Amino acid sequence: MAYASVVNYIIAQTGENVNETAANATVKPPSTPEGIAVAYGSLVVMALLPIFFGSYRSVSFHKEQKRETMTTKDAAMFPIMASFALFGLYIIFKLFSKEYINLLLTGYFFFLGVLALTHILSPVVTKLVPSAIPNVKYHILFTNGEGESKQDIINYKFSSHDIVALICCLIVGAWYLVQKHWVANNLFGLAFAINAVELLHLNNVVTGCILLSGLFIYDIFWVFGTDVMVTVAKSFEAPIKLVFPQDLLTHGLAANNFAMLGLGDIVVPGIFIALLLRFDHSLKRQSNLYFHATFLAYFLGLMATIFVMHMFKHAQPALLYLVPACLGTPLAVALVKGDLTALFKYEDNQDEKEESKKEEKQVKTTESKKVK
Repeated sequence: MAYASVVNYIIAQTGENVNETAANATVKPPSTPEGIAVAYGSLVVMALLPIFFGSYRSVSFHKEQKRETMTTKDAAMFPIMASFALFGLYIIFKLFSKEYINLLLTGYFFFLGVLALTHILSPVVTKLVPSAIPNVKYHILFTNGEGESKQDIINYKFSSHDIVALICCLIVGAWYLVQKHWVANNLFGLAFAINAVELLHLNNVVTGCILLSGLFIYDIFWVFGTDVMVTVAKSFEAPIKLVFPQDLLTHGLAANNFAMLGLGDIVVPGIFIALLLRFDHSLKRQSNLYFHATFLAYFLGLMATIFVMHMFKHAQPALLYLVPACLGTPLAVALVKGDLTALFKYEDNQDEKEESKKEEKQVKTTESKKVK
């Protein structure tokens, strides 16, 4: 999927949960306590929504058997790849004018943002449009070759409702291109986060533990060990962060003293929490215990991040607080409930493995019959 290609950029600025108040205190008037509370509260709500809705959408997407799965090897390499991406951006911003770089990145993320937002808005448009209005179906098919060697280059199905959603999203995209307004930025950012949680699947809990542990070290090193993370975060102008003005109550929509949260701090724990929801469904119990417990732990970890960030007025690696909360909670629950073995044995592609085993047995049976 196109959304997977943006993940390295998202992870590359995972630590962009930077409170701008301290940095801008000399140029901007300090925000009121009420304004700061509104900003932090809004960031928390915006962080929780993509995880909640993306997790439930991932369950439906999982049943379609069209998912992109991250393996253990991918998880182990991911922090290394993200580090190269982050440091590469740091060097580029040091060597070249950030205005031209951000111009290219803006065009790239405009295209991806419109697609991501359309993917979310299309079902909503379909429900809102009266059934009396026909929904015309379209199919773009572009192939290469003939017969058995025939391959699909473009195979895309859409409807007139999707076109309406695309037009609406293009308007949002144009708003972002012209004004770079924080509301448009957040619409794109939320769309990226929901799609990433929905479409990016971890293979199993072990893969999730490796990924989160690696990014835990990555986040701490690049935020506390160097100035690379903060430098890139403040130079990088793209909708891969959620922002909310702390002076909204005093300046309205024209407010510009922002608190920020990187999408990596939502997507990384989010795809693990989504995995736990699918594990809950595999247990076929009445409640989604692992999902709800870890979702609550994520909320508490995020609150701890904001509290420390506000107290010390310094950029904080959110994964320092989120990873222990999101890993420790399901393991503790599994230990108490006696599900530890089932938790580590669960795999998203278990059905595919069983089907492949059945096919292998059928092939072996057929071959043995032929031999006889």
